[in-house]
Amino acid sequence: MKTEVKTNSTPIHEVEIHYKRPHFDMMKQISCSSDAEQISRKFINGNRIDLKEFFWVILLNNSNKILGISEISTGGATGVIVNTREIIMLMIRSNSTGVILGHNHPSGKLTPSEADKKITESINKLAVLINAKVLDHLIITSEDYYSFADNGLL
Repeated sequence: MKTEVKTNSTPIHEVEIHYKRPHFDMMKQISCSSDAEQISRKFINGNRIDLKEFFWVILLNNSNKILGISEISTGGATGVIVNTREIIMLMIRSNSTGVILGHNHPSGKLTPSEADKKITESINKLAVLINAKVLDHLIITSEDYYSFADNGLL
């Protein structure tokens, strides 16, 4: 995404956004939770995974090809605050139709908390309003991962 400011001889300012995706065959596709886990592990800093919580999103097109990955927030050892508005704005700006949520549990515990379930439900409801969907939510630890979709929570 490139932002370009144009001016004519008159002081009128416009913002023009250009969207040009990489060659379609070069875009990575996610077809299952293990694909999303592998992509997430490449994105997150493995040296800090047991230090504090991080929350990120994988933005996808209608073919589940990756448009981008973004870290939404960094928390402490026991939690992270998630800005749902930022996630929806990213989805709109990237023209994504799907998103995979991800965060880590420094404790090593893979069981989703009530807060994890609530934020997933909240983002899912907002995504539906923009004709998109939450495809999965991963909890990642140093050793393993948990998929909301694989466990019937989505």
